[in-house]
Amino acid sequence: MKPFTPDSLPLDRVDWAAHVSLIGQANAALARYDGMLQGVVNPAVLLSPLTTQEAVLSSRIEGTQASMEEVLEYEAAPLQKEITPEKQADIQEIINYRRAMAAAVENLKKLPLCLNLIKELHAILLESVRGRNKAPGEFRKIQNYIGPAGCSMEEATFVPPSPDKLPSALDNWEKYLHFDEKDQLVQLAVVKAQFEIIHPFLDGNGRLGRMLIPLFLYARGLLSSPIFYMSAYLEEHRDVYYGRLRAITENGDWNGWIAFFLSALIEQAEHNTKTVRAIIDLYGRLKDKIVTLTHSQYAIQVLDAIFSQPIFRSTQFQQLAKIPTRPTTMLILRKLGEADILKVLEKGKGRRPALMAFPGLINLVEGKSVV
Repeated sequence: MKPFTPDSLPLDRVDWAAHVSLIGQANAALARYDGMLQGVVNPAVLLSPLTTQEAVLSSRIEGTQASMEEVLEYEAAPLQKEITPEKQADIQEIINYRRAMAAAVENLKKLPLCLNLIKELHAILLESVRGRNKAPGEFRKIQNYIGPAGCSMEEATFVPPSPDKLPSALDNWEKYLHFDEKDQLVQLAVVKAQFEIIHPFLDGNGRLGRMLIPLFLYARGLLSSPIFYMSAYLEEHRDVYYGRLRAITENGDWNGWIAFFLSALIEQAEHNTKTVRAIIDLYGRLKDKIVTLTHSQYAIQVLDAIFSQPIFRSTQFQQLAKIPTRPTTMLILRKLGEADILKVLEKGKGRRPALMAFPGLINLVEGKSVV
């Protein structure tokens, strides 16, 4: 199979008339979601579990098996529970994804979304995990291909552009990234697909391609916070997702991909809106309850602590909530446990503090009872 030559952007084959309805629905759904986000006082704290869940789901599409609870538990006690090297590697990939998102948000305060930033994010993604020997932070200089494990290039399902064509393809992609397209959500659909078609890195292209979605929306001012995640939808519809991408390279069917992407965005925006509303409602209910339960000046700090880190050791909780004394900390934790707001996952033993969880938030984000 020969290396693929990607279409030049902007595309001249977009059937704008066919997409009018989906474009309108997608922009409206995204605006409703952003309206909800703007009502969150501190989204980085309140919605941090959503970022972890996205990292879990995006990495799962690439084959990792770790759950959100395992990631949170590992972060609370990285050396106090035996896990397999494979599980630890999966968890580290997820943590790296979240670190890369945080770095991107910080960089976007002073830099545009560009290839240099993407290389920086790639280096973070591959730090100390599988792929760390595959040129982290550098565009590939050798041919890669996609197919079943162990297959040859002749047996591959897709062969991205050759290394000598990569610079011009990436230059064209970056220029389109800043192009004034007729609709920015259609532009995002094209940006994401073209990035994965170009496949500029030896590893990590899928995760970076999915990361581009919230970063583009945030950089373009379509979202007030870069908290919009589509991996749940893409994992659930994985076969259609990859099928639509293949249809571009096999048949030039960009319109099928654009329609799929806009539909995915509509459904995910509606789902995200419901989830954020439920988190805000949960925060509001617990705010009054914790104030009443604890009669403490630290009540709001306590609330923010369990939302930002819903699985924790009691010693970490004291630092997170900025409570000056250990006795006050333990009294508050005991009252929250008695009220079934917190659950003990592992009792304290000797010098090892108790491991606790906030099931209400974890189960809400997961969409099922897991803790």
